[in-house]
Amino acid sequence: MNRLLITGAAAVATLSGVAQAQSSITLYGLIDAGLTYTNNQISGTGGGHSNWQMTSGAVQYSRWGLRGSEDLGAGLKAVFTLESGFNLNNGQYSSSNRIFNRQAYVGLTSRSYGSLTLGRQTDGMVDFVAPLSLTGTEFGGTHFAHPLDNDNLNDSFQINNSVKYLSPDMGGLKVGALYGFSNEAGAFTNNRAYSFGISYIWGALNFGAGYLQLNSSARTPAGLNTNGAVTDTTGSSLQGAQSPTSVPLGVLASSQKTFGAGVNYTFGPAVAGFVYSHSKLAQFFQSGLSGTFQNFEGNFRYALSPTIELAGAYTYTRTGGNGGGGVPHWNQLSAMADYRFSRRTDAYVQGVWQRVSPSGTSPLGVAWINGISAPSATTNQIQATVGLKHRF
Repeated sequence: MNRLLITGAAAVATLSGVAQAQSSITLYGLIDAGLTYTNNQISGTGGGHSNWQMTSGAVQYSRWGLRGSEDLGAGLKAVFTLESGFNLNNGQYSSSNRIFNRQAYVGLTSRSYGSLTLGRQTDGMVDFVAPLSLTGTEFGGTHFAHPLDNDNLNDSFQINNSVKYLSPDMGGLKVGALYGFSNEAGAFTNNRAYSFGISYIWGALNFGAGYLQLNSSARTPAGLNTNGAVTDTTGSSLQGAQSPTSVPLGVLASSQKTFGAGVNYTFGPAVAGFVYSHSKLAQFFQSGLSGTFQNFEGNFRYALSPTIELAGAYTYTRTGGNGGGGVPHWNQLSAMADYRFSRRTDAYVQGVWQRVSPSGTSPLGVAWINGISAPSATTNQIQATVGLKHRF
């Protein structure tokens, strides 16, 4: 991947002959544009209608960012990342209240001891489990997410006010931990988060596991702490949201506990994988529902040639608890073909079919493929996209 690299070389020596530290800044980004068809989509006129639309980020969210480092000597570096997501269709930020809405952190990294960073960052589920699921990779992405992205493997939200540690590679083993502060006096747990993860690579085998917990992220006697660890929203009010149309489930819940693990095995040009995740949420939506989501994903990738990659996944999701009007469960089939023009540019075609049953009176009782602007009017929904991605 070619990048614009601005490097300040150590060229000026002091009178004692000691050179100044070397530093660098990298400008990078990704643009994902597509044309998407969706059936049964609810609209303002009522009922379900087919929809043809231009979309941004069908596979990977469109973004740009700055990444930099300064060599401090003895294997120690100062590092930073500032990353902003945007909507290619209209050029707007993907978040109305943030410039660097995806990541914004600064810290220190060492070859021997790992990295310690502070700011807005990703959690252990995103870092350690998502790369083993097609929703967390370039081979599936946004629409392949588990229903409502209930386990955050598609990186629907990041953690504010966070301190994060990632270990160096220790013979294939890596570990990490994160803590996101509530930043509220007298309410230390009101909208805090913590997370950890582990991964291990042994030959063709790649294993990862992660845990994420959000505490009092919305429903507390004092109300939502809008300066806390999780505050992502595209709507005007978290407290007023009636359904998952506005925000991730965990933001609306009084608590969320998510665990996940996955494994990939590579044989020749193929990669087979399995991912399991479990999310327990208390009092999500205004109706105060509580329950669990269990996701079982089997996925497969095959490099047909150096330029053509095929991928597919099947996900079964079931719920438990007082889901209301019958406990829903989902079946989802996803497939994608990708053609690389170069290392930086590729075209793709993908599709997802989702079915939920039973519907009952639950607000979760209709199909809704992740990344689609409105749910289906029925228990079924189909999405198909043809698109182009470019990295810089």
